[in-house]
Amino acid sequence: MSSDEELRGEVRTWLAAHRDRAIDPTEWLAMVVDAGYAVPRWPRDAFGAELTEEQARIVEAEFARVGAPGSGQDRTNLWANTLLTYGTDELRERLLRQLLESRLRMCLLYSEPGAGSDLAGVRTSAVLDGDEYVVNGQKVWTSNAAGADFGMLLARTDPTVPKHRGLSFFFLPMDQPGVQVRPLRQITGEAHFNEVFLTDARVPQANMLGEPGQGWRVLVTALAYERVALGETNLGASTRANGRGPVDLADLVRRHGRTGDPLIRRDLARVHALRAVNRWTNQRAQAQLEQGSSSPLASLGKLAMSRIVHETGRVQSAIVGAEALLEGPDHPDGDEANFASMNAYFTSIGGGTDEIQRNIIGERLLGLPKEPEVDRDVPFEDIRHSS
Repeated sequence: MSSDEELRGEVRTWLAAHRDRAIDPTEWLAMVVDAGYAVPRWPRDAFGAELTEEQARIVEAEFARVGAPGSGQDRTNLWANTLLTYGTDELRERLLRQLLESRLRMCLLYSEPGAGSDLAGVRTSAVLDGDEYVVNGQKVWTSNAAGADFGMLLARTDPTVPKHRGLSFFFLPMDQPGVQVRPLRQITGEAHFNEVFLTDARVPQANMLGEPGQGWRVLVTALAYERVALGETNLGASTRANGRGPVDLADLVRRHGRTGDPLIRRDLARVHALRAVNRWTNQRAQAQLEQGSSSPLASLGKLAMSRIVHETGRVQSAIVGAEALLEGPDHPDGDEANFASMNAYFTSIGGGTDEIQRNIIGERLLGLPKEPEVDRDVPFEDIRHSS
């Protein structure tokens, strides 16, 4: 028996002995972490199993076969990956396991009203006061901020140096008087995004990831992990906040009697092909991330994911036909198709807009000339800003 076959047998045996759908989800994740299956590629002293990429995929495939969650977080858990890469030993000891067990709720505090496409231009300040930083500013387009325990914060700690060099990165506690969250209502009626106002909020110096002034480096790595996770998920456009997952397009075709329609069959094949190619791209990006580089391939995967969810929404509408003109509980397939088409624009913003991904791909993958940055080497405090 080969080592891969032995591993597959070990995982199957473990799942058969421990998988219980009635178990508390947090308790289940704790068991997965203890077994080393949550982050199989990671070192053993970080809850991993030190498996190769091929072996880790075997573990994930076995978990997927029985519908068991929790494996493969070394690809998909943005928070834990960023913390492992840049967090101090003390911070990892305090938070890493909780992140892997989903006992902490997280959000991203990056974009600002005047710094969305150019995150190096953030104006939120963090000023050292004893062993804490005092944070003031505003963030926007923040998902899940209302219930978050921590936010991954990009803030300016030194305005006297050029914009990329004066940033620092923190795990900011969200449950404090200086943090105010306001929801932003979307066209779908949901509120995935929020505005976050920071007024004399405080974050311990021990919660900094990397060194002071290294925030841009940490951010680039975190963005790469986020884009790999977004590109890897490929849920489709129709994923509602109420827990209903993406629509099974093949089942939808059968229910509407469209299996013999050559155009619909072509569209299904196109979506399937896009998902397959994107899965391979994200495997390449993940391999580069594991070698310590922030792969621009993650942008390719994220952009492809955006195209996939837009295409999925379009195909849903084509399948249901005239019902796509209707919405509401009396027309569930039309309602889902409408939601998918509208919600697809959410994916074109999250994790960096489609336009930003195209810039990264053009400059870093295709070698095209960079856009001019006249303020790149100017001290941030000397850059002229709109009021």
